[in-house]
Amino acid sequence: MTPVPRPRREWHELPFPLALLEIRRQRELLRAHNLHDTYGAGGERPRRPGPAALPHRSYDGSGYDPHDVDMGRAGTRFDRNCPLPLTFPDAEDKGLFAPSPREVSRQLLARSAGFRPAPTLNLLAAAWIQFQNHGWFSHGDNPAQAPLDVPLAPDDDWPQCPMLVRRSRPDPAAHTGPGRPPTYENTVTHWWDGSQVYGSDEERCRALRTGEGGKLALVAGRLPDETQPGLSGIDATGFNDNYWVGLSLLHTLFAKEHNAICDRIASAHPTWDDERLFQTARLVNAAVMAKIHTVEWTPAVIDQPVTRAAMHLNWYGVLPARLRRRVRRFGRGEALFGIPGSPTAHHTAPYSMTEEFVTSYRLHPLVRDEYEIRSHRTGEPIEVTDFEPLQALATRKAVDRWGLTDLLYSFGTMHPGAISLHNHPDCLRDLVRISGEHVDLGTVDVLRDRERGVPRYTAFRAALHRPPVRSFEELTGGDALLAAELREVYAGRLDRVDTMVGMYAEPKPRGFAFSDTAFRVFVLMASRRLKSDRFFTTDYRPEVYTAEGLEWVDRTSMRDVLLRHHPELAPALEAVGNAFAPWRGPR
Repeated sequence: MTPVPRPRREWHELPFPLALLEIRRQRELLRAHNLHDTYGAGGERPRRPGPAALPHRSYDGSGYDPHDVDMGRAGTRFDRNCPLPLTFPDAEDKGLFAPSPREVSRQLLARSAGFRPAPTLNLLAAAWIQFQNHGWFSHGDNPAQAPLDVPLAPDDDWPQCPMLVRRSRPDPAAHTGPGRPPTYENTVTHWWDGSQVYGSDEERCRALRTGEGGKLALVAGRLPDETQPGLSGIDATGFNDNYWVGLSLLHTLFAKEHNAICDRIASAHPTWDDERLFQTARLVNAAVMAKIHTVEWTPAVIDQPVTRAAMHLNWYGVLPARLRRRVRRFGRGEALFGIPGSPTAHHTAPYSMTEEFVTSYRLHPLVRDEYEIRSHRTGEPIEVTDFEPLQALATRKAVDRWGLTDLLYSFGTMHPGAISLHNHPDCLRDLVRISGEHVDLGTVDVLRDRERGVPRYTAFRAALHRPPVRSFEELTGGDALLAAELREVYAGRLDRVDTMVGMYAEPKPRGFAFSDTAFRVFVLMASRRLKSDRFFTTDYRPEVYTAEGLEWVDRTSMRDVLLRHHPELAPALEAVGNAFAPWRGPR
């Protein structure tokens, strides 16, 4: 790869206009050098053109591109942001377990000094990103055969010995062998299409619908109970793995939003049938989620003037809202009007989620171990609980017990954890699955990146065109104690530091909840999720969405969604500019 000159200072150290230009330069650089199609690894589906494009999102994500009908479909591969030669994992006997991922979890991830909050965010921000991730990627159910045996230290008190971790579900189309890096399939659609609410196949989607008026099934304002064997207690929704109250709140909220959109579209188009109303409402609801993530959630977690401006420009462009609503879009660029409605572009590779994107969203420190449930009327505590009564088969019982409104209020007024070392929640470092299996998600997070060939931190950083770090002290921003801990765990090998660990350890730009290295992946992929999707580009128009649908997207914020379905939260949200920032208590 040709070396690219970099600025003397990092983007966040530059004056505002130069910082904005530098972020744009980085995005173009990443688009040119960091989109790698795993077709070259062999065995993937052939590229085939599709029939006439549907005027709505397909059930399985197929048919978005006229030249490649399967692009982004559920069951197609994750691609890469790092060059394929860098994506070979270490062999099990030659470094895969060096150091033991369990020791990384015990020594570097464990919440050993107590809970560290992220004071500028509320817990809805933590639930939101898991809600979105479930619509973007899943590696599916991993096989029980031939699990990985994670080395345990003599003093380890893990309750199930040996510690066995299932291998990632293999890619059934892969051509394995020397010279071919591992590949894996995404079992949900790659697109930003709300598949966590709607499902990634037609059978699942239709099972969630009423069949009338385009609406999703709700029972007394709640999603129905899951009917699959052994899963009662979890909501029936598009994707409900790793379910807990935080997800239930958002899945229920956006099912209600879908139905409200149906009512609005039906009032303007009374002759439309169930299918047309459903598909149009889905388009609008998915766009509402994408807009909220772009202009509200992301600026909340990377809270700097330049990043707030960059995300605003991604969606809206530079025109003021009043003028933008009056002037018909012209030209092919994004500067004036933003990405929605601009021409579709995949840049240097077919669209897909990437393994490195998955790695950058390993944000489990956001999860708390202790939860204070409070009354939305008085702000007074009702009860304190740990995580166990809020998750898996206990989810619906928790909602029955405390109610949606008090839970939403509680999540709006609680802080999530800071994304840093020594802050991985205890509840996830010994999580009991529905099957009864104990899992340390800290160990699993580290092991998954190694197993799937995500380069370790220094190589990952270099692949994203960041300047190198030359010592543990430089990595930790001069924190000598943390540098010493890293040096001991990694036996003095800076090049062996895991990517997730390095991103948690590095100093963050002011206002950032996550690392600048992770931000480089987001700079690329945040706009790509919009720019490659014709329903956010060439088909983001009234003929597809309806005029009423586009107006709904334009005028809806997360605060609006909350108040539309829970107006009783108005006092708590009265002075809140961003619904992912801490809410106020009752007066």
